[in-house]
Amino acid sequence: MRAELSSHATALPAPQRPRSGRRLSLQRTTLWGPLLLLISWELASQAGWLSPKVLAAPSTAVLTGLELLRNGVLMPHLLASAQRAWLGLGLGVALGLLLALLAGLTRLGDALIDGVIQIKRAVPTLALIPLAILWLGIGDTMKVTLIATSVCLPVYLNTHAALKGIDIRYVELARTLGLGRAAFARRVALPGALPGFFTGLRYSVTLCWGALVVLEQINTTQGIGYLMNRARDYGQTDVIVVGLVIYMALGLASDGLVRLAQARALRYRKVIGS
Repeated sequence: MRAELSSHATALPAPQRPRSGRRLSLQRTTLWGPLLLLISWELASQAGWLSPKVLAAPSTAVLTGLELLRNGVLMPHLLASAQRAWLGLGLGVALGLLLALLAGLTRLGDALIDGVIQIKRAVPTLALIPLAILWLGIGDTMKVTLIATSVCLPVYLNTHAALKGIDIRYVELARTLGLGRAAFARRVALPGALPGFFTGLRYSVTLCWGALVVLEQINTTQGIGYLMNRARDYGQTDVIVVGLVIYMALGLASDGLVRLAQARALRYRKVIGS
């Protein structure tokens, strides 16, 4: 019986690593959906099935975006939006990481912080806009604060979950080696929480642009949201489409940067995705 099993085992083909060309072709197939959508959108517009008053054609939006860029209209609004988004993102990520470390590494912090975060999780950020306007006014301070509170949640939740998921054997090993609290946090807790932190960061970079879409339509004189709001008053759907495409492009670019940093920081991990 053992000889038969060994003969069958040797007869099985050895597993082969996927070729890079095949992997690249599989990744390229994900572009077919958006490409087909753009082609259908353009054809419907050219055929007259889709009125430009309802939605401008992609080609029209591209020409409008180039014209706005050439005239110097688009760049100041883009820089104003990027400044709000990145400032709110930086503050929210720092706050979420600090709260996660306090709640994940100390019992007192877990008792005091986690319940409050869960309450905030149940309250939509848009519901806080009236109070934020009363407390902070209608300027950039209110917008940056709400963006920070929005992006704080994913970072906290994923980092906190990663900290709580660290194997207890590492804690016992740290105690056996006589590691102090600071050394344990630096050598065990932080490396163990990195995968969760980067997962939360990926959610946060897209969430900050999503929150900015709404907040920039509240009493702003600069920003992509202001440009879209003004275009709505004049029925310029091509400018609205340009603004949406910019938001999407910035969100995808931010996510790509985070994925690159994640791949470099976690290059020691051997998982299916790598």
